[in-house]
Amino acid sequence: MQIQTFSILAGSEACNARCPFCISKMTPPLGVQLKEPEVNWRNFEIACRLAERCGVTTAMITGKGEPTIFPEQVTKYLRAMAAFRFPIIELQSNGILVVERPEVYSKHLRDWYELGMTTIAVSIVHHLPEKNRVIYLPYKSDYIDLPKLIRMLHDHHLSVRLACVLARGFIDSRQALQELIAFAREHHVEQLTIRPVNKPSSSRNEEAFGWTEEHHLHAEQLDDIRGFLEAHGTLLMTLVHGAQVYDVEGQNVCLTDSLTLEARSDDLRQLIFFPDGHLRYDWQHPGAILL
Repeated sequence: MQIQTFSILAGSEACNARCPFCISKMTPPLGVQLKEPEVNWRNFEIACRLAERCGVTTAMITGKGEPTIFPEQVTKYLRAMAAFRFPIIELQSNGILVVERPEVYSKHLRDWYELGMTTIAVSIVHHLPEKNRVIYLPYKSDYIDLPKLIRMLHDHHLSVRLACVLARGFIDSRQALQELIAFAREHHVEQLTIRPVNKPSSSRNEEAFGWTEEHHLHAEQLDDIRGFLEAHGTLLMTLVHGAQVYDVEGQNVCLTDSLTLEARSDDLRQLIFFPDGHLRYDWQHPGAILL
């Protein structure tokens, strides 16, 4: 059995964004609550050993909420996994706290870099501030300064991936994608990942499910985006489960999806560690459990 990514849930369901397509709202909590959880460190070591033996090269610290709300826990995870020497260690974040409170988070970024973190994957839906604001910060008048965030992360020697959710009315055409790629190139973003907004087969939140249903890309829109990448990019590699990585005039662009299961394969897209000690390989099906 091979595993592509080792995902580690940090923090809780608490989040400072208000994404209408929130996957945390749509999928079962599976033991994750709003308060900072106690971590089963014994099982975390077991999970690290399994990931190491299955050839994992990328460990991603993520969450059903925003992991940077509990930065000390991120540090604890990095220290606990140090012995396993995963080559690439990433943090998935909306970046809001990092750029709004640089006097606090600069120290954390320095610590995380020294403990092996390589990449910050910043969640976005667009390069335009107002488009991002209505998704992530509808309760505020302004979105964060995204270029400033990128510079701050680079100043701390961290690579940046913009993880863009494709949705109707946002990045939904080849023209919109061209503009996003130009933004990424202008700000020296190392990687750009795009994935269509998706929903689980069933949802515990009707509002989030409905927004996702209303804003998912039509087949023609996705074909338009894929056609642009094929026509103007050089295919570099095809990853497990079909994700494709292109070079588009020097900019790394990966077209992927949110699929975590491939029933016809013995390989797993990801191993997911939950703070309570459970080890799973899918977000929405409670039966997808190893430990």
